[in-house]
Order: sequence, then structure tokens, then C-alpha cells
Amino acid sequence: MKVSKMPTGKARLTNQGNLSILFLGAGAAFTKTLNDTNILVVKGQDHLMVDCGTKTPLALHKAGIDVSAIQNFFITHSHADHIGGLEEVMMKGRYVARKKPGILITPEYQEILWEKSLAGGARHAEGQGLSFNDFWDVTRPKLLEDAPRETWQAQIGSIDVKMPRTMHTPDSAASWEDSAWSCGLVLDERIMFTSDTRFDPDLLISFDQWLGLDYIFHDCQLFTAGVHASIQELSTLPAELRSKIILMHYGDNWKEFKHHASEYGFHSWAQEGHLYCFDS
Repeated sequence: MKVSKMPTGKARLTNQGNLSILFLGAGAAFTKTLNDTNILVVKGQDHLMVDCGTKTPLALHKAGIDVSAIQNFFITHSHADHIGGLEEVMMKGRYVARKKPGILITPEYQEILWEKSLAGGARHAEGQGLSFNDFWDVTRPKLLEDAPRETWQAQIGSIDVKMPRTMHTPDSAASWEDSAWSCGLVLDERIMFTSDTRFDPDLLISFDQWLGLDYIFHDCQLFTAGVHASIQELSTLPAELRSKIILMHYGDNWKEFKHHASEYGFHSWAQEGHLYCFDS
């Protein structure tokens, strides 16, 4: 893996063919000095925007990309730091760019995302009842039968995307099956991005055993409580797994914990504005 800082205004939606991830942000929901933990995945001529939080259209603009240029979206769950920018995407697509962006989404989550979050600002934009499909070009994933837990899969051009269900909210849920709808993703059967999740060792262990993961970008809260995995909880994972984990979705005070990550044997911290490129 090669890590480099993206030059100002130089992000691209294509590359030479290797899988890459640009961290537009690495912060938790309420950070003030960090952008939302949303990533832009690029491989050859294909790209996928994973989540689009409130701060993300501006982060894209600063990276030299207008939000209407993004052709493919994937949303992990319905919190504002992951969906807050979607209304801008929809409105610019319909009324400015005059084209529908693509979205990879299951039927179950489409209904949740539309009815519980997006419809209020979009359904009556033209004085009549618009639908989700008026704004989005939908790609349906397929349910995998051999995965360790409920997992969906699709191809976005050359990018293989697997979508395992995760255990995020509420904090009283006993398992991912009892949790509100949320998921992470695995790219090309190599790179896991958990998005937001509570401490869920089975997710990491089972998928590492199944696929042999190269790296895991993992949600990391800097204290133990609530609906995110904490750095203390993650430190109890097997050493081999810890060495693959790149911490993300952390608080403004993350630098105070840099020595803890090294002490616990994690790979590193994800940093916004940095590009992570993976060899073929």
C-alpha cells in the first residue's frame, strides 16, 4: 500500500487501474476540525463515492470535483455525517446537471433512506409526488449465500463491492440482526471499510478468515461508550488483526492517542486528504 497526500485541487475520478481510496474526511460526526468519514474509491475508469455527509460536497469541491460529477454512490447508513449531502446531489443532478447519479442500494434500505430521510425535501420539489427513482439510477446488489452473515454483492465496473451488515445502533442491540440497517463494505475482497460500527469481533474475524483481508479501515471512538467501537475495545483483538487495522472516524483530539495506537499494534491512522493506493 502506498499512501500520499493529495495535492490541493488534484483529485481524479480515474487512475491507471489500481484500487485506490481517497479519504475526503476521517472525523466522527461532531468533529469541528475534521471532515466526515466519507471515501472516494477509484479503480481504472470506475469510481464509487462511499457515503456523502453534510460536509462532503464542500470537501469534494476543495478536492476539485463537483458533486454532480460523481456517477456512483453507496450509502452505509442514515446518519447526517453519511447522508447529509445527498439532497444537494439529487437537486443538482435533476435541475443542474440534468442526469441521474447511480446508487448501489438494497430494496430494504432504499425504502428506509427515502421515507425516513430524503423524501421530505425532495418528494414535492415540483409540486407533485416524485419518487426515489426520479432522482437516482438504481443498481441492485445480490444476496450472497456463502457469506458469514447477511452480505450483498455487486460490481461497479471493475470494482467488486461486498456489503456485510453491521452492528451500529442502538447500543442495546445484541447483534447485527437486532440493529438498525447499516453495513460496511469490502472492496475487491481485500480491503474492508467498516463505516460506523460497535465493537464486533465476529465481523472482522469471520471476514478475514473467509477472504484473507489485506487491510481494515475501522471506526474508532476514543472512549468506550455508545454506538462506536472504542480504541480500548479494538486493542483486545488478536495481534494479526490489529496489524491490519487503520483507524478512522475519530474525534478532534485524536493526536493525543497516537501513541496508544502504536502501543496497541494497529497499522496506522487514516488521514483526510490522503490517497491510499493498493497494488494489483
